[in-house]
Amino acid sequence: MTEKKKLYEVDLYKPIQKYFVKEGYEVYGEVNDCDIAMVKGDAVVVVELKLTLNVQLLIQATKRQKLTDLVYIAIPKPSFSRRSKRWTDLCHLIKRLDLGLIVVSFSGRGKRVEVMFDPVPFDRAKSMRQNKRKRDALLKEMDGRSSDVNLGGSNRVKIRTAYKENCVKIACYLEKFGPLSPKALRDLGTGEKTSSILTKNYYRWFERVKRGTYVISEKGKTDLREHIELVEHFLKEKE
Repeated sequence: MTEKKKLYEVDLYKPIQKYFVKEGYEVYGEVNDCDIAMVKGDAVVVVELKLTLNVQLLIQATKRQKLTDLVYIAIPKPSFSRRSKRWTDLCHLIKRLDLGLIVVSFSGRGKRVEVMFDPVPFDRAKSMRQNKRKRDALLKEMDGRSSDVNLGGSNRVKIRTAYKENCVKIACYLEKFGPLSPKALRDLGTGEKTSSILTKNYYRWFERVKRGTYVISEKGKTDLREHIELVEHFLKEKE
């Protein structure tokens, strides 16, 4: 078994130099703190080299944007899939900084240079238009919450969502007022999703006693004790 050859940043230089020479550029290594600088007509291009994509590389590259708009970062081909969320997120960050990305593959067949994307101004307005549904969902979720009870940064604890609050509200009113229809619950202020919540019964808090009439289940009564403050809040609304 042959030992894998250790890579150095200088190993990235030659394949990138050859690639851009073929594209008609005059290419120079180590020019005034730039790993690679090149020129073609009026276009000045800078490439920063690193073996790993890290914050230091991004800092170096953004500093080079003081010299030219055409700045690339170059790294060896990553070991993880380019279809992965990690890769997608990294590419988004690089594009967000108006940088280009070059990937160099090292294999027995030689060295291959791929320009993943060129440095172009990031269109923030377009990005926000494309994510309008996510923005609307964010606003809807905030609007559906009665208070701020989740700790920002939590990722291994149960998060109380607007949907769960709605379930608590329905369970709370069923416990207080007894058997109710979806319409009666909506009249109390449980919202348009009342029928859907009762039918899906995601938390198993509800039982249908007859057509169109529901009560709170024993599990619902037990689980409500975990939401005392929220229950008190909803009951106070009906005083």
